[in-house]
Amino acid sequence: MSQHVTKAEFMAFVEREAKIHVDSFIEGAVHMAEEVHAGVRREDGAAPFLETHIFPVAMDVIRHYGRVNKPMTTIQIVSAILHDVMEDNDRILDLHAAKSYGFDAYFSHRFGDYVYRAANTLKTKPLDIYPGADQGQQELERFRDYCNVLARSDYDIKAIKLADRINNMKFISRVPGHEKIARYLREAEDFYLAYTVIEPRMDDFYGDLRKAYEDLRSAVREPVRVAAK
Repeated sequence: MSQHVTKAEFMAFVEREAKIHVDSFIEGAVHMAEEVHAGVRREDGAAPFLETHIFPVAMDVIRHYGRVNKPMTTIQIVSAILHDVMEDNDRILDLHAAKSYGFDAYFSHRFGDYVYRAANTLKTKPLDIYPGADQGQQELERFRDYCNVLARSDYDIKAIKLADRINNMKFISRVPGHEKIARYLREAEDFYLAYTVIEPRMDDFYGDLRKAYEDLRSAVREPVRVAAK
């Protein structure tokens, strides 16, 4: 079963583990995440995105900062909560159509430039802006560009992205035959495993990513079991 975290459990975790009071800044971020991700399901068509991805990823980021004894503020927590809000452009436009100045300006004004830049950096850019003779070449160019951006990014963005990727790999291993499995394996081999050991090193995430990678490989190798008639 995938990790399922309720809003109340997440708020209590922040208070207990991060030793940070849940203020209006964090509450506002949770509200926006609820608004943008409401009703969104994961690749199995059932698991709620907010409770099995957004909250668990933010919790893993908090755990990481605790393990490495690195100071954490509400800025890092809010950035983790909102790391995926820029991904669903159509939903954002629908929810904020009345905001004539645009969602980006609204987001930056409400949560600050730092949180906005983190979400925008982690956002996957549209495929059609990349050159290539076919979709495969365009996807490769986009991946190369994304890797370069991540390699130059600051500590907070690196921690959020690794927690995000580990969560996704763990979840997709429970959805046999999904098209993302091959991509996650390839991208781990090509970049993400090495990313954990590039300075600043994140050895705890290396261990978690390596295990997620091996589990995903094992899931691929397992033979399909046919029920006896």
